[in-house]
This record gives sequence, C-alpha cells and structure tokens, in this order.
Amino acid sequence: MPAAVPRGSRSRRPAEPPHAAPDFLPCGRGRGRRGPARPGPPRQPAGGRRRPARPQPASPPEPAPAPPSRLQPLSPSRAPQAPAAGAGVRGGRRRRCSAERSAGSGGRAAAPPPPPPPSALGWARPRQPGFAAVPCPALPRRAACAMDWQVLTRELSLYLENQVRVGLFGSGVGLSLVLGFGVAYACYYLSSIAKKPQLVASNDRFCRFLEEYCPVVTETYYPTIWCWEGRVQTLLRPFITSRPQVQYRNELIKTADGGQISLDWFDNNDSLYYPDASTRPTVLLLPGLTGTSKESYILHMIHQSEMLGYRCVVFNNRGIAGEDLLTPRTYCAANTEDLEAVIHHVHSLHPSAPFMAAGVSMGGMLLLNYLGKTGRDTPLMAAAIFSAGWNVFESVESLEKPLNWLLFNYYLTTCLQSSISRHRQMLEKLFDMDLVMKARTVREFDKQFTSVMFGYRTIDDYYEDASPCRKLKSVGIPVLCLNSVDDVFSPGHAIPVETAKQNANVALVLTSCGGHIGFLEGIWPRKCTYMDRVFKQFVQAVFEHGNKIFSM
Repeated sequence: MPAAVPRGSRSRRPAEPPHAAPDFLPCGRGRGRRGPARPGPPRQPAGGRRRPARPQPASPPEPAPAPPSRLQPLSPSRAPQAPAAGAGVRGGRRRRCSAERSAGSGGRAAAPPPPPPPSALGWARPRQPGFAAVPCPALPRRAACAMDWQVLTRELSLYLENQVRVGLFGSGVGLSLVLGFGVAYACYYLSSIAKKPQLVASNDRFCRFLEEYCPVVTETYYPTIWCWEGRVQTLLRPFITSRPQVQYRNELIKTADGGQISLDWFDNNDSLYYPDASTRPTVLLLPGLTGTSKESYILHMIHQSEMLGYRCVVFNNRGIAGEDLLTPRTYCAANTEDLEAVIHHVHSLHPSAPFMAAGVSMGGMLLLNYLGKTGRDTPLMAAAIFSAGWNVFESVESLEKPLNWLLFNYYLTTCLQSSISRHRQMLEKLFDMDLVMKARTVREFDKQFTSVMFGYRTIDDYYEDASPCRKLKSVGIPVLCLNSVDDVFSPGHAIPVETAKQNANVALVLTSCGGHIGFLEGIWPRKCTYMDRVFKQFVQAVFEHGNKIFSM
C-alpha cells in the first residue's frame, strides 16, 4: 500500500512497512474472523489504478512555530496522513477502518487524545512546534460541541462548589458587603439612636445641681446596639439583667382599716460610711403594678445603695408579697393611704436619718400622687421617679393597640388576676370574681374590680384621679423623673413637659430610647443599666449635697 501524502504537499514519501492486522477489526476484515475468508479476486495495489499525474503546484511555506503546549508529541509513524491520490473505493474503506482502530493496534491513524483541561484564563491552549492534536475523522461536529459543553459544565460546577466551600467571608465581595453594612449601621446608630437626654427644668439652680453632682443626666445615652427599640428593651430586661443576692428582714405593719402591709428591710448593718444605724440614710422603694421586693430593678437599686452605705426598705402593696389579705381591699395608683402609713412608720423608727423615696412605674405614679397631695408637708427630702405613667387614659389607649396588647396588655391583665385569685374567698364578698377573671385588658379589670373597690362612679373618674400629671404643680420637694419617649406604657406625647416647667422642684430627664424600665446599655447589659446609674448618682447627690438645693 502506498504511503499517505499530506494535504498540503504532493511529494511522495517512502512507504512504511505494513503493520500486522489484529485478530479482529470492527469493520469485519480481520484475519481472526470466524469461518473461511470470503473468496474474491486477489487484491491489487492501489497504484495499479492510479490516475495520470497532474502538474504539482509549489509547496507552501512552513508555518510559523506555535506557542508551547502540554500535548504529547506524535511519532512519525502515528502522524496524521491524508489519503493517497487516486485511491479507490476499497482503499478508502480500508483507511476508514484503520482510523477506527485503537492507538495500540498499530494502525496508521490514532484516536484523538482527550481534550486538555481548561486553563485558569480560558478554555483553549496553544500548541507547540511539533505538537499536534489529532482530530478523529469519525467524530461528528455535534458530538464535539456536546463534549465542550460537558467540560464547561463540569468546570463551572467545580468553581461554584469551591465558592460554597470558601464561604461568605472567604470571598472578597461577601466581606465587603458585611463591612459596608456594619459601617452603615454604625453611622445610623450614632446619628439617630445614641443621643444626650433632654433635661427639662425651670429652675436653673436645680439644673446646675444636677449637672455637677448627677452628670449622668447630661451624658450621651448609648443603648445596647442590638436591642435599642423600646418594646425589645422592655421585654428583655427581666431576662438579661442579673439578680443580686439580697437578704431581707420582713416586717408586717397594721393599717387603720384592719389590714396589713409587708415591708422588706435591707438594714445594711455592715455599712462602713454610716456605722450608726440611727443616722444611716434610708431609701424607700416602691415597685411596679404587680412587682415586689424580688424584682430585678429593685434588687439593683438595693445593690447600688449598699455600695454607698445606705439602708433600704421596700413597700409591697397589699396581698402581693405572699401575706394574707385581712380585709377585702388591695391597692391602686390613686389611693395613697397605705403609702402615707408606711412613710410615717419608717420615719418614726429613724427620725434622725435622712429619708427619701424612689418609685418605679405604678410605684412612681403612687409616689407622685402622694407628693402632689402633701406638698412640703412630708418627711421625705427628695424623690426619684422612673417610667411613671403620667396620663392613665393615654397609657391604656397605647396598651390596647394590637401589638402592645399581644406583648404587654394581656400578660399584665393575667398577672393582676393571679394576684387576687389567691384571695378569692375574701374578695367574693364584694365582687363578682367570675366576671373579673374574664377580663382580657387592664381597662376591663379596672372597670370590674379596681374602680369598684375604691368607690369611683366610673372608670374615667378613677383614671382621672390616678393620673399624676394633674397633681404635678403641687409637688413641694425636689423630684427627678426619668422617662423614655418610646415607652408604650407612657407615650412621649403624654409626658407633661409644659407642666413640669411651671414647677421649680421638678426636673424631667427624657431619653430617645429605653422602653419601660429598660434603659439597657453596653454590649451585654447584665450588671448595670442607665436607670441604675441615674438612681445612684441622684440619691448620693441628695444625701451628701442636698443642702444646696433645699434652699430653692
């Protein structure tokens, strides 16, 4: 068989020795085929049918060397060769069969090598001089396109898998997004959340006193960066803040109507600053609506007073702290008879000791109503009020909004019902307890129980009498009131700013955030809140520098 001549040249090459045919060929012409060979005329060399030679054109110039490649160099015996000129049909069929042989069978044409892996910058690689990719004549164009698509899909899958394995922070784009969001949130927090509180006071002397001895009221309040919203602070405070260990001494005092009130004393007998119990400053603490001496904010106030060497006593409303209810009467924000009895009792025990009070939530409302009723005729030197509800109508309306009812109102109503359910036998004499226990809002509970107990004709009459904003003008001792404008129990628009400006004894400190008895600050606010710092500085200022404001 004559040697194959490349397409670009008509010059002849010396014939190569024939290779031994395998035992079996895919086309059925091998010697290993079963049965006798098909009879036929003897084969004639293809050159016997060669056409007359044509004038040969000049050979083209050698191609320029290609860039280096990693493909395997082809041996001369395996180099691709074009079919000989004038080859017949049988010769063409033989050449097609030889192209289908495997690389190790010794045929003239080899199967195309597998496509090279794609490089990092593209899907094709240049060839080196002497290196060539051998295309398979039997491979259709559609199969080649399918192979390229499979390679592209496989490489894309590997890339995506690698990106998932690296993660968000391993990617430059993800890290940039996180940093950008962090910077934007920090700018919003510093510009809109962290602000100095608003100090409202008509007396310049009182303002200077607070700025000098209670500077926390003029410092920027930085709420906890991840829970600065009012509702969130209100909900999380009982669970986040710690509960300092306090050992109480309980005392039950009798009232004029035959009832009893529970007082929890923290005597602080180990005080280093005031070893004499007769002159040790005393702070009366009033908890919230259903609160007792075990509330976390009360425990923190006692802890702050302990460090200063003061004595504390907690006023628990009737029937709340576990004592029996001896008469069918509990408590409310408008009736100050029990508070008057407690203040008189404490002052009679330690008449030479400086004495002041601090009320929280409904305890603050009760204390303000007492101060508005007594004016200057009180043994208290000063008072601190935290998160008081100034206008009960506005407070109840705010709590009856759908979200606030779900988060606070319904739970608070169940707490009120639970506080009186253990005294059901005593209270059934005057009230329809089944109707009271069906209440679903604070307004319904007050309508069926509280207003009836204290003799109010309607619930509106009770709410009007319980609102401290109507008695603020009559307060006759220095009072510092801390409120947050995002408090759902005391909305910002209900805070009596203009009324406070008419009384030289009243100073309001209004923060933009803090919620109801929240005032969380710091990354993890467990030990101290902004309210605790205000309480500590103001109490210390009153007991140690009070003579500078009592002459106002």
